[in-house]
Amino acid sequence: MYHGRFKGSHYEAGYKWGALLNKRGQKLDNCPTYEVGEKRIQFGKECKVIFEKYYPEILQEVKGIADGNEISFEYLCGMLFSMYCFSFDNKCTCFAINNKDQILFGRNSDFLVNLEKLYMNCIYKLDNVYAFNGNTTAFVQMEDGVNEEGLAVGLTFIYPKLTKPGFNAGILLRYILEKCKTTQEAITAIKMLPIASQQTITIADKSGDIAVVECNSEKVVVITPQAGEDFVATANNFNSAEMQDYKNPQIDDWRSCDRYETAKKL
Repeated sequence: MYHGRFKGSHYEAGYKWGALLNKRGQKLDNCPTYEVGEKRIQFGKECKVIFEKYYPEILQEVKGIADGNEISFEYLCGMLFSMYCFSFDNKCTCFAINNKDQILFGRNSDFLVNLEKLYMNCIYKLDNVYAFNGNTTAFVQMEDGVNEEGLAVGLTFIYPKLTKPGFNAGILLRYILEKCKTTQEAITAIKMLPIASQQTITIADKSGDIAVVECNSEKVVVITPQAGEDFVATANNFNSAEMQDYKNPQIDDWRSCDRYETAKKL
């Protein structure tokens, strides 16, 4: 796994990393997992308008990467901001436990083996936001991490039944790591921000407040431990009654229900 360290402003961090890759002959204008056509590029432009209002720092970082790597900013926006909003093949499970003696947070991600050497562990210490350690398969976006305030978050992707421009799962999680201190602050942010994709976000803070948030562009449902339980868990599907209409039964969910039940039993 590649370990990246980022500091300074968002633009400076992005530029240094993009330029480093460029120096090594690695260009980011070709996505190895899906084609970035006009549909995705247009979607990225629509998301860009939203980020200008809610999260301009992420645009500055992407712009820095594009400038440093000497590639199109619009292409990079289309590649990054459309992720999780279209069909994709990955599998993950996430859980959090607070048994009063200790707080545990865990997540696995089964992704493309041929991209194994491109996975990154990132240590971010940027200006005017919380520092964090996160993991990603798509730079800038995070899939799980913990910030300097002890807030841990992880995502699971759910095949989209509806999509609108906004924060996809990876950008949403990155925002939480940089901007939120507690589980309740993270939940408030999720309810406030325009959401693009369908996903669950598992959250745990240092006080032991744990939750799973199931969300898409229309609805946000917060799941907390039931009576007699000290954990929350999720996989690649919605489990709450309120989100059942947003499931896509025509798509293989990679035995998500089996993985969810296994996580609960363990």
